[in-house]
Amino acid sequence: MTPQLIATRFTASSTAADVVEGVDLHGVRAVVTGASSGLGIETARALSAAGASVTLAVRNPAAGADVADLIEASTTRRLDVARLDLADVGSISAFVDAWGGPLHLLVNNAGLVTAGLERTTTGRELQFATNHLGHHALTTGLHRALAAGAAERGEARVVALTSTAHMRAGIDFDDIDFQRRDYEPQIAYAQSKTANSLFAVEATRKWAGDGITANAVNPGGIATGLQRNFTAEQKSSLDAAQAAGVFTYKTVEQGAATTMVAAVSDEFAHTGGHYLDDCQEAYTVPDDAALADHPHGVKAWALDPAAAQRLWSVSDELLSR
Repeated sequence: MTPQLIATRFTASSTAADVVEGVDLHGVRAVVTGASSGLGIETARALSAAGASVTLAVRNPAAGADVADLIEASTTRRLDVARLDLADVGSISAFVDAWGGPLHLLVNNAGLVTAGLERTTTGRELQFATNHLGHHALTTGLHRALAAGAAERGEARVVALTSTAHMRAGIDFDDIDFQRRDYEPQIAYAQSKTANSLFAVEATRKWAGDGITANAVNPGGIATGLQRNFTAEQKSSLDAAQAAGVFTYKTVEQGAATTMVAAVSDEFAHTGGHYLDDCQEAYTVPDDAALADHPHGVKAWALDPAAAQRLWSVSDELLSR
């Protein structure tokens, strides 16, 4: 029997402010990665407006401080700023070591797109390393704080931002870092976005007993700084998808709404491993399904428990090298 998908009263046109209206987050400590631009700013703003104590985890603390000032001006609440470079294991370790006390909400929002092959100083392919491995290291490093948050408030949540792009590729476990296959930026990005969804599946399996659940969200098509490194081919592909009706551009405020549903809505309390799209749980489609036919679905490979467990083990191994 097919389980019933989780539905909410929100839609593709809802905003982050709509989702948090009437929600009291006083006492909630939240971290938002990549919070110096785009979706991260709006996510942090909505959380702060609802009363949460928010830490902006950013590569550029000066830019983060500007965002904190901007949000404080509209919410009258001060935000903390901490440096975090998800492509640098040392930076992640420093962030984790500096964190004290419980954590109730972690929004893994940061993301990166490259136009060509780039690697970290340890040789990892940069999109996978930043979008997935860095967040894996951060979240596992904060597990104890999340468990303490769950003990304090009854639950802790992790939100992982994925993308419709996940439909282009699963995880190539034989060549995650593109050591042997030809490099295609779109496939590398897709692999990292599938990884984000699989992380939510396995994190929930491993940690639900601690009161921690994780869900993946697709914010939809939004014009943000993420596209600044797109190649002409990538831009053409995006334009073609829009023209075909695969997606309609959202505002940043609308894009952040699905993140906020996973972060605060009652419908997703104490339940994880789901993929959300347009503020609803998405339906699952076969791995060979065409994106144009299922713009709001999730590929089976992005929810596969066996792949999720394998990815977790592989990620731990890669980070230990």
